[in-house]
Amino acid sequence: MTEKSDSKKVLVLLGSPRKKGNSTALAKKIVEGAEAAGANVEQVYLHGEDIAPCQACYACQKPDSKGCVIDDDMQPIYKKLLAADAWVFASPVYWFSMSAQTKLCLDRCFALLAFGKDVFVGKRIAVAMSYGDADPFVSGCVNALRTFQDAFRYVGAKMAGMVYGSAEEPGEIASNQSLMQEAEALGRKLARE
Repeated sequence: MTEKSDSKKVLVLLGSPRKKGNSTALAKKIVEGAEAAGANVEQVYLHGEDIAPCQACYACQKPDSKGCVIDDDMQPIYKKLLAADAWVFASPVYWFSMSAQTKLCLDRCFALLAFGKDVFVGKRIAVAMSYGDADPFVSGCVNALRTFQDAFRYVGAKMAGMVYGSAEEPGEIASNQSLMQEAEALGRKLARE
């Protein structure tokens, strides 16, 4: 797709260790919808990236900070986050919340405040999650969804939408046609707003 200057930029952060997992399948449909509506989409597969946990050093919060001081693979991701109009977090539920890969990335977003208190304002956030249990409450999916809602409300970003569903085997979620349509519609929404 040729990049247009007025096209929305969507960054998809894939937090599953399975490249063909269920949360990735949901994210793929979001990507299809966003691209069909004219957005420029970039995907980052977090598993395998060298992303250290936040060290709580607060160097990123000091006056004249240049951002996070940890020199790892989060540094190029920061640039992508800042450039994007919308972010998509895709994660399976692991032990009643988001995957460790997703949580590491989310925690490190704290350092983005070094670029101004309003760096999150205007960003649109979408979440795609899959879980093994039949119930989003029993599975812990709701715990993860609340974490995203609370964190991004706190920093002034807008939750554009969430898609989530149950599936056990890798790729199984793709058979849920109504959920796939919902994911594609969320992608279109990200490209238009």
